[in-house]
Amino acid sequence: MILTVTLNTALDITYRVDALTPHASHRVTDVAERPGGKGVNVARVLAALGHDTVVTGFAGGPTGDVLRGLLAPLPVRDALVPAAGTTRRTVAVVDASTGDTTQLNEPGPAITPAEWSAFLGAYDELVREADAVALCGSLPPGIHVGAYADLVRRARAASVPVVLDTSGEPLRRGIAARPDLVKPNADELARLTGAREPLRATRDARRRGAHAVVASLGPDGLLAVTPDGIWQAAPPEAVKGNPTGAGDSAVAGLLDGLVEGIAWPQRLARAVALSAATVLAPAAGEFDMTTYRELLSRITVTEHATAA
Repeated sequence: MILTVTLNTALDITYRVDALTPHASHRVTDVAERPGGKGVNVARVLAALGHDTVVTGFAGGPTGDVLRGLLAPLPVRDALVPAAGTTRRTVAVVDASTGDTTQLNEPGPAITPAEWSAFLGAYDELVREADAVALCGSLPPGIHVGAYADLVRRARAASVPVVLDTSGEPLRRGIAARPDLVKPNADELARLTGAREPLRATRDARRRGAHAVVASLGPDGLLAVTPDGIWQAAPPEAVKGNPTGAGDSAVAGLLDGLVEGIAWPQRLARAVALSAATVLAPAAGEFDMTTYRELLSRITVTEHATAA
């Protein structure tokens, strides 16, 4: 079983308009609602790949009820912890004329100390059953910035590999707890290390405590600095569409390779192909299997001569 943690779950709403014009009214041509938050997206992709997957985190209020209702028919087990506050919404507005997407993210509900304690109890039980854990996304109000570091240490104490995908101070503290893998994007890397050059920044991030670091480089794919070597994987061409959930699909691809024990080049190829297929999908956190397989056959993986 793979456990994904989304402390700040969301109801993802995608609007499509013919053309997005500032200061104007728009007629929405299509609306899609999906259960969201980074770890939920990761779990949905893993389930589509055939993995037994459990989601935990918080859900509350009417939006949380909708989210759980949308999760119910999916091949993902719901272990979300109730919260008194209302789960946030994220709105993606897709401009059909350009393929570009504008994203609006609400803040999450404030989590009380009692709710955090209840989550920790559930997390410790779930980790004991897990083959791997993914800690994903932002922290809702009320949760201390060292929360992910604590969750990393709890997973490591249970001898369960853990992947961390967050940003800012939670990333800085979490990476010091020595997760097996972190997956920042280029901006998150720069804020963490102060370096803009991707290879330098990724190597610096690994020295801060992570066993391996995989950096998202947007249209240039993924760069991995690992104990076994350094690789970069890139899609065959730039893809345009809705990028919401693309990074989460990359995390799912990395977890897929981790639990199957395949080599790093193949892990990266899966992650890049899943990410690109998600950009091409009409709604957040989804992908077409045929598109994924076709892209996977065309991913380029290059090994760097520099040792890790």
